[in-house]
Amino acid sequence: MQVLSEEMARGLPTVSPYSTGLDGESQTMEEAFPPVKLDFRPFGTRIVVQLKRVLSKSKGGILLDRSTKDTEAWNTQIGKVLAMGPLAFKNRGTGAVWPEGMWAEIGQFVRFARHVGDRYSHPAPEDGGDPIPLLILNDADLIGEYLGDPRTVRAFLL
Repeated sequence: MQVLSEEMARGLPTVSPYSTGLDGESQTMEEAFPPVKLDFRPFGTRIVVQLKRVLSKSKGGILLDRSTKDTEAWNTQIGKVLAMGPLAFKNRGTGAVWPEGMWAEIGQFVRFARHVGDRYSHPAPEDGGDPIPLLILNDADLIGEYLGDPRTVRAFLL
């Protein structure tokens, strides 16, 4: 006999925080993080982070609706550092690098809080896919470097 969780019994969707992304491991790194010719140069302490491109269809071939893709994109908390302003990770008064050094470098994958920064979309590249989501945030908003495979991280949904 199978016992249903309270959420399942009430018909509420459940998502395990330990689940992988929407079959993200089936994407190549170039599909998940396509090359971007950045048309934005951050000022001061700002950092530009490229978010993982959301899949258009599931591994089984089911096309995902816009709402599912938007939810996944807005809840993403892992990204690739693309650019940094001249004062990122530096003392704002003297310009000297912080005593603990640079927290991140261009090309590293980082984690940040869900509701930080300014999100916007970069136009789709030549592959004709969806626009590429980008985030502009302050250097101090980074939580840490992500050492795992960023394609398998799933946004935690309630």
